[in-house]
Amino acid sequence: MPAKQKKTIQCEHFRWKFGRRTNGVWTADGRSNSINLGRHSLGTRDEEEARKLLHLLDREMAIRHGLADAPVANDRTENPNLRLEDGRKLYVDFISRPRVAGGVRASSQKRYRAVFDKFLFFLREQGIAFWNQMSVEILESYARHLERKGYAFRTQYLELTTLIQTMNWLIRRGHLPAECRIALPLRKPSDDSDTYCYRPEEFHAMLDYCRSQPELQWLADVILALGVTGLRISELRNLRWSDVDLEQEMVKLVDESSRKVRGSSAPRTVKGGYSRSFPIHPELDKVLRRIPRHADGFVFHGPEGGRLKPDTVRRSLVRDVIEPLADRFPTSSGSIGFRDGRLHSLRHFFCSLCANRGIPERVVMRWLGHRDSRIVNRYYHLHDQESRRQMRRLELLDVADGNGATGAEH
Repeated sequence: MPAKQKKTIQCEHFRWKFGRRTNGVWTADGRSNSINLGRHSLGTRDEEEARKLLHLLDREMAIRHGLADAPVANDRTENPNLRLEDGRKLYVDFISRPRVAGGVRASSQKRYRAVFDKFLFFLREQGIAFWNQMSVEILESYARHLERKGYAFRTQYLELTTLIQTMNWLIRRGHLPAECRIALPLRKPSDDSDTYCYRPEEFHAMLDYCRSQPELQWLADVILALGVTGLRISELRNLRWSDVDLEQEMVKLVDESSRKVRGSSAPRTVKGGYSRSFPIHPELDKVLRRIPRHADGFVFHGPEGGRLKPDTVRRSLVRDVIEPLADRFPTSSGSIGFRDGRLHSLRHFFCSLCANRGIPERVVMRWLGHRDSRIVNRYYHLHDQESRRQMRRLELLDVADGNGATGAEH
């Protein structure tokens, strides 16, 4: 839906432009004040709740800029102090609610838990035991901690966003006082990715190397499948023969989060939440017709014939393929190269291949299951043939006229 027209609201201390993004989340823009207060997400799609949070934000910014007094510590709340583990459990229980009620996927729950594990350990080392003690300074200190540990910028952004969302949720549910809300503008990651994209010669070298080693035949099939489908390793792991139609030369991935699944297997969830289908590449067709069918119904299996495990594939790719071939494809110092390639690099390779072959961008996004995709846009910009054609039209070597212009019309 289009972004809603912003309204100007005068709060106690500042003037704010109050509106919402295309995803429905309300925002507050305070850049028009004599003090540039920046733009802030209010973290909710509910207008009444967003208006209340706007007034809290207004007071917080006034305190931050010395225009209002901070609350006395003993007067911060009538609520008892919320222990770290109790607050964590409350939020994890919330995101783990049934999908029909808005809960997140099991994979997302796992990521949230990893964020809390790391952050709560950091807080305990700082002598912090309660969520009530949180502040902008603590989050900024944690950001410096992540940076020193070498975490990527995008990881830092996602973790801090998760923690701020958690604080806001605890406040909205009454587990923390309103004064605990943290206003910390975060710089969003750029659309560029530092994931290496294999070149065609590197892709084929990996396949040839695996096929020359009898014990790596299984990995050759996995690399080929990922490279000609753009599937994530988790999606390839859960690919079933019932998803494959060799006669129609199509694969269909069905999101089962809203279906009742028979048997003991957990329902399959597809990132993005909706099913998708794509045609079978001729080279993948050869693999699918060759590999044996196991009783478990899954298409791809590990080196010992058991279920394909993403960690096993990752380790084997690096140890058994990338390292032996690294000298053939050297990486210059300070650059990202073949040695940095990983499983997700095969998804980038697929996007690059499609762009270079002129497959329409919307078609590729449909195959990958994206309604919008930075990764696809990136490679279509890199392989923009029309841009290259126009660049070649620049006749810099023409003889310039007396005014310094070329012979072309100006």
